[in-house]
Amino acid sequence: MPAFRQVGEKQLPNPIIYMAWSPKRDLIALANTSGELLLHRLANFQRVWSLAPNENTGKEITSLAWRPDCKVLAFSVGDTKQVVLCDAEKAEILHLFPVDVPVSCMHWMEVQSDKSSFSVFGESESESNRFLPELPTLPKSYSTTSKIFSEEKSDEVTNLLGEVRLNILVIGGPSGFLELYAYGLYKIATIKEITGTCRCLCLSSDLKSLSVITETRSSNESEMHYIQLDTGLLSACLPELTRMARKFTHISTLIQYLRLSLTCMCEAWEDILMQMDLRLTKFVQEKNTSTQVQDEFLELLLWGHVSPELQALLMNQLTVKGLKMLGQSIESSYSSIQKLVISHLQSGSEALLYHLSEVKGMALWKQKFQPLGLDLVAIEEAITAVGSFTLKASELLQVIDKSMKNFKAFFRWLYVAMLRMSEDHVPPELNKMTQKDLAFVADFLSEHFSANEELFDRKGKYFNVERVGQYLKDEDEDLVSPPNMEGNHWLSFVEQSTYLKASPLLFPTYPQKSLHYVKRLMEGAIDVCLQEPAEVIGNSVKQAVCFPLYSVPDSPADTPKLFELPSLWNDKNTCMQYTVFCMPEISPSKIYILRRATDPQRSVLNGLVAIDLNTPLNSSIDDETPVAESVDRSYSCLDARLYDDETLTVVLQCLEGDENRLRLLAQLPLGAALSCEEAFTWDPALRLDQQADGIPVQALTWGNQSRNLENMKARFVAVNGVRKVACVMSSNLRHVRVFEMDVEDEEDEERADESQDVSSDQDGLEVSSANHGAGVEEEGGAKACEKIGDSSWESLDHTSGSDAL
Repeated sequence: MPAFRQVGEKQLPNPIIYMAWSPKRDLIALANTSGELLLHRLANFQRVWSLAPNENTGKEITSLAWRPDCKVLAFSVGDTKQVVLCDAEKAEILHLFPVDVPVSCMHWMEVQSDKSSFSVFGESESESNRFLPELPTLPKSYSTTSKIFSEEKSDEVTNLLGEVRLNILVIGGPSGFLELYAYGLYKIATIKEITGTCRCLCLSSDLKSLSVITETRSSNESEMHYIQLDTGLLSACLPELTRMARKFTHISTLIQYLRLSLTCMCEAWEDILMQMDLRLTKFVQEKNTSTQVQDEFLELLLWGHVSPELQALLMNQLTVKGLKMLGQSIESSYSSIQKLVISHLQSGSEALLYHLSEVKGMALWKQKFQPLGLDLVAIEEAITAVGSFTLKASELLQVIDKSMKNFKAFFRWLYVAMLRMSEDHVPPELNKMTQKDLAFVADFLSEHFSANEELFDRKGKYFNVERVGQYLKDEDEDLVSPPNMEGNHWLSFVEQSTYLKASPLLFPTYPQKSLHYVKRLMEGAIDVCLQEPAEVIGNSVKQAVCFPLYSVPDSPADTPKLFELPSLWNDKNTCMQYTVFCMPEISPSKIYILRRATDPQRSVLNGLVAIDLNTPLNSSIDDETPVAESVDRSYSCLDARLYDDETLTVVLQCLEGDENRLRLLAQLPLGAALSCEEAFTWDPALRLDQQADGIPVQALTWGNQSRNLENMKARFVAVNGVRKVACVMSSNLRHVRVFEMDVEDEEDEERADESQDVSSDQDGLEVSSANHGAGVEEEGGAKACEKIGDSSWESLDHTSGSDAL
């Protein structure tokens, strides 16, 4: 009987270049050559959703990594040089950030530590929630080029951060590019200690070391190296690092929140608001008289006299109906912008000031946080920049409030005047105008309706009646019409006081600049504040060991590097890191396992061992005598991944026969090999393949833990020991088979099924019916891409693959 149960098989339309099992769920993520990201379920290999490539993310996926809690899937895009975080449940883009080079590999590790050390951070989180108001949800109706954020919510911080326990995303690329991101969001380290292209990474769960496999290319071959980096500072300052990372992640997300709020404000401001300015400019260019536009409107206001040109402008171009629509548009637009400033910009700015103030308190605690590189001066400058942004938002509120009052009074008067010109009925409630109203409109005309030649040269118009849009323009130029500060007693008092004028307690106001400009200043100051710890922590990382492994001929550029050995594994129980690799040119029938302690200072006696695959396939597990039908064959390893701490899953190929020779999937128990007491003396002056004869060799008994892969040119495998599943892929990258690894033989299961009671049978029918519906959804084409419902998503946590059948 086969040792593993096949539960799914599929021929895929596009070649798969990356695949990664979810750490805790029966889900596997696939990336194909067309740039599409797919999520499949174990049962029948059913597709759950697909994420098509687009201009915002890119079309060339280069690596995948699951967040340890399985709620977020990270993937890197080579053509746009970005790392994207995707909601694993809804296939929505949560966050993305740029990188300097295309990422070639990534690894997402959850830090293991005593839970009691993190209790203080949970209390800190609850305090911030108590002191800070909940951020309002961003509008969903606005249309922006960044449509991937159209449904981003105010609780995004919580969704992205996940649990209090620290998790770190490690990304690597060419030219020694290596960076660490706390919670996948905040960069905590930029490492510059390696050379070559990173091929695979593994950060130890105790944060003491980072293992990297690099490839250094020469003229006609590539040399593989194993590098272990000492990350002792991360481990020694874990509580402080966690608190700092969570605060900076909050800050980074709040900046994104403010950026999106400002985008909403820009789109709430409509181009229709420019009609008055453009039509007045056209009126000046076309009229024959030398009278100023301001004078003509004032004459209409005071005496009721109107020139033929002005009457044509009002009645033919602007029209009574158009004026009414313009007034409604201005009021609606200004009201929307005003609400966004009050509810979003000011709330987000207050939250930013709160978190930056806490970071400042950390920086003052030098005994704890100074090793992490918190710069007090940079933090204070960031706080000052946020204060300036808050003041500019308040200034915009004042401009909006004044503009709304001015336009309301102006349009009310002009509407009545135009009704009289057209000899229409004037409602009695609009016909009354006090002396105060006249003075208000006169002041508005004097201030806003004066022609400006310089403005025409800059903007192509003579007038700037509309004053709000200039604050929302993403330009470096000064405001066209800055606010009039004459008569402001506070500003006069500050200017006359030498001490207040130079006081760091007062935030600079930048009266000549737009809101966008001040926002960029704020983002730049906060970026400096965020980058300093990454530089300091990165400089603390030192190379502990560097072993040259072996050389390989250059492979074609289209070969999926993620599938190539070596592979890395972190053993959390024994604090060890494993490197599994093969050297087919030297020993085609051997698999090599390199073991290093996560603590670079701790040595491992039997750190390198070779596994000989020339063993009878059907040897008994508990008896050294082979069974009768055993056949002695020689095998080479095509792919190998650690299934758990003591089991290696391999795809093997028989060395005898034609090109369609036998291929099989096997589980190799490593207990005997890892307990080898024979030590290997490594000559650092030579590559490992040049001293392979001295490596201790161990033979393994496979037992019945193998299965022939008939009618399939199997080449690669991805495994998940927690969910006990494996996915095998063919050499053409289109044919996949999915297996449950630890199951009983079919005859034993049939006998067990016969002994089940009626209630158990009924439960089985319910599960079967649910999965039958899922199968119909898969056959439905587009329906297969529907989002997972809450109930079905939860069932993934509690229903194993075997139960799902």
